[in-house]
Amino acid sequence: MPPLPPVPVSLALGALLAACGLPLPWSFLSYVPLALLLVHVTGAASSRGVAARMWWAGAAYSAVHLWWLTAFLAKLFGTPVLGVLAFALFALEGAFLAVMALLAARLVRTREARVWAIAGGWVVLEWLRFLGPLAFPWPTLGYTLLPTPAIQIADLGGVLLGSVLIAATAAALVSFWWGRRSPLVLLSALWVAALAYGVTRVPGSGPVQPLLVLRTEFDSFGRATRQLSPAQQLDVQRALSAARRPGELVVWSETAVTAPGNRPRLPEFPAPGLTGVGTPYGEQPRRNSVVSVAAGGQITARNEKARLVPFGEYFPLYGTLRPVYRLIEGVLGFNLGGLTPAPTLTPLTLNGVSYGAYVCYDSVFPWVARQLTQKGAHLLVNVSNDGWYDGWGVTQHFQMGRVRAIETRRWVVRSVNEGVAATVDDLGRPVQTLSRGEGVLHARPRLLTGQTPYVRYGDLPALLLAALMVGYGGWLGRRPATSVQPPA
Repeated sequence: MPPLPPVPVSLALGALLAACGLPLPWSFLSYVPLALLLVHVTGAASSRGVAARMWWAGAAYSAVHLWWLTAFLAKLFGTPVLGVLAFALFALEGAFLAVMALLAARLVRTREARVWAIAGGWVVLEWLRFLGPLAFPWPTLGYTLLPTPAIQIADLGGVLLGSVLIAATAAALVSFWWGRRSPLVLLSALWVAALAYGVTRVPGSGPVQPLLVLRTEFDSFGRATRQLSPAQQLDVQRALSAARRPGELVVWSETAVTAPGNRPRLPEFPAPGLTGVGTPYGEQPRRNSVVSVAAGGQITARNEKARLVPFGEYFPLYGTLRPVYRLIEGVLGFNLGGLTPAPTLTPLTLNGVSYGAYVCYDSVFPWVARQLTQKGAHLLVNVSNDGWYDGWGVTQHFQMGRVRAIETRRWVVRSVNEGVAATVDDLGRPVQTLSRGEGVLHARPRLLTGQTPYVRYGDLPALLLAALMVGYGGWLGRRPATSVQPPA
């Protein structure tokens, strides 16, 4: 039987791996398609062939995982045709994986060594996706552990420690298939340890802070183009907030209030509580903030959004490419750019409680919740506007936010426009959710203290293990020929 053509196989394996990144109960089996992908990619005759196969697989992986972006862009530009612009991102994500695979293939020469080097490099690349102005860490392997107790290891080394477990298991399966058993024996023991660690975790204890959390359904595009007035939005939010019970703080979503940047009071907000605050149209500099508001309406503390969405809130070379961006602004009907990220992150303090409050997209960056917890946050509050997302993007955003609770061992409360309003406990378990319709949750999160190993050391353990995987690949590549002979 003639060998299958490499491009369709690459596309199929990338798509299968991406399917494990969707919110499905069997997603933890992601190490199986990854193992098949490693076998396929390293079967190329040259390092360039390795990179080419990885590019096709990586592009398919991103396309399936982020397919909802095509619908978002079609809605943004008002025509389905321009939804294809998302393919530029899919190609770019594939290129990052291809460059990593090319470097790994040139670092080591034997096929099994390349398997381990690429597996370790995959984790390093995921870490790099958290950095820089174009950071976009959406497809991360560690999130596929969410259906299992093993996800609890995130408090030891973050979501990337989960990625290490998945990638190393995939490489060990390949080595086992080719006759080397010791790596799979070790990984099997690590899986048992991770599962045992997960099932023995117990929720923390602490005082309860009652909150009234809102879910609204405003048209995000209507707000951006001023087709929806701030007064209409305020009327709905005030009406929902009338359900407040004694002792509850009110939590409103991202940009739930529009106010000048230097405004000291928010009389339209039913204080005390926390709310997202946007900048009035045309005012500069534009800000995307979350504030704590005392009973008298005074703003007691403010945090800015820490990580801006590439090509959504942050546009590279905005000044230099202004003529190009002006054309896009004309199509959209609103101005781009102008937002600046928070220079520092500080918890919001209200009535003696420290809230680690962050805005929307910040929830997919573990370092945001980690820094707020390091500075004493007792509870994490994510104010979000998920109206920009479509399809499974909404669920993906919520699922990733659950891991922030595990990494920091803090409860997470989400107040949203569209999306999933929720209370998540410190084991990452949804306690209350509201994913449809306008309404409220009477949340009862606990206020917790202490620091996990991840809060103390961050991604260092995962990166060291990823480097060990690459180093193991290098060691295999320098060993004399053994009985382990991968098929051609």
